[in-house]
Amino acid sequence: MGVTRRKDRDMTEGVIWKQIFMFALPLMAGNLFQQLYNTVDSIIVGNFVGKEALAAVGSVGPIMNSLIGFFMGLSTGAGVVISQYYGAKREDRVQRAVHSMLCMTLFLCVVVTIAGILLCPAMLRLMQTPEDVYAQADEYLSIYFAGVSGLMIYNMGSGILRAVGDSKRPLYFLIFSACTNTVLDIVFVAGLKMGIAGAAWATVIAQCLSAVLVLATLSRASGAYRIVWRKLRMDWNILRQIIRIGFPAALQMMITSISNIFVQSYINVFGSSVMAGWSAYSKIDMFMMMPMQSVSMAATTFVGQNLGAGKIKRARTGTRTSLFLAMGVTVVIMIPLLVFAPLMVQMFNSDAEVIGYGALFIRLLSPFYVLCCVNQVYASSLRGAGDSKAPMIIMLLSFVVFRQVYLFAASRLFGTIIPVAFGYPAGWLLCSLLIYLYYRFGHWEKFRLDQ
Repeated sequence: MGVTRRKDRDMTEGVIWKQIFMFALPLMAGNLFQQLYNTVDSIIVGNFVGKEALAAVGSVGPIMNSLIGFFMGLSTGAGVVISQYYGAKREDRVQRAVHSMLCMTLFLCVVVTIAGILLCPAMLRLMQTPEDVYAQADEYLSIYFAGVSGLMIYNMGSGILRAVGDSKRPLYFLIFSACTNTVLDIVFVAGLKMGIAGAAWATVIAQCLSAVLVLATLSRASGAYRIVWRKLRMDWNILRQIIRIGFPAALQMMITSISNIFVQSYINVFGSSVMAGWSAYSKIDMFMMMPMQSVSMAATTFVGQNLGAGKIKRARTGTRTSLFLAMGVTVVIMIPLLVFAPLMVQMFNSDAEVIGYGALFIRLLSPFYVLCCVNQVYASSLRGAGDSKAPMIIMLLSFVVFRQVYLFAASRLFGTIIPVAFGYPAGWLLCSLLIYLYYRFGHWEKFRLDQ
């Protein structure tokens, strides 16, 4: 009988750049297919329904992220706990952490579903959503939150797999799910003429299928991270560790996303053409963020496992290597984006005004993505070390407080879209500076879990 090949990865040994790169590569591909969900929705509704539908799909992102972001932050904390125990070879703790994470996820699925459905209308009004966009945005959000459990369960399961070094199987599930979403989008929107509701249902069905796949994988796993349903129970000590690490990240993600609702309100006052152009830019922006986010996720696991094993110097070297990798890939991708900006926007909508605004946003803001590499990699490394309070404080100060003050002043002093759009890179600059200084002079290895 053959030996089953292990899918997890021990990152405490081996060549550092190769460990990070090989782990980040499937994450990058996975993030690519993750972004295909809303991007395909936007392309199909923008071409088959209209620019108002494109504006609706694009404008609801901050609302979805404000609720999902809280859960994602807690998942980050759970992933750090699992990766540190995995690096320390504490299999009993790994299994208890996995089951605690699943219990937490099932509870939060109910909370986020109810909160999302109830709060959608109020948040759309808060964003000053125009009347020609409001009805379609509300319809999309109501369907999305009704089926949001699929997304949450998938992210929980893929977070467990990544924490033990397996970034390939989450990729395979995403490829399947994204392809399913694309086919259903075409059938529901272009074929059955279901409008924006068809795009929402396509996304929900695809996400639920990915959740089924990841649960089946964890239920059949051979390592300590296997889900044994009869043993499903909450370990309150481990939950406290997850909350200690994850709650600051959860709070930061949720508040930043709520802040982006206000940012969207500054965009919305310029009308549906600007909204649609910003929507197209936002989808392309997600693809530009993928390389640095993928490398950052790799840095979180790398630092977590190595600090769990007591290898502090290796963890620091991994952070520096991650930064160079993130910057290099970002610059390579940025160049064709700047050259072909109008063509990229035209995929979403052929309206001349929409193309003009979308290309303008891309060319103005893309050069600043290098700044994001700094704050993303260092924040992820700090979280991998168990220090999530400092990144939370720095990011809230930069992305919420400073950005809102900037936008309030810019909108009243200038009254044009370009100064408003620069609210994003201004926040990136401040965050990168502060988080680098904290990382450089802080002693973040003290946050390592007790073994």
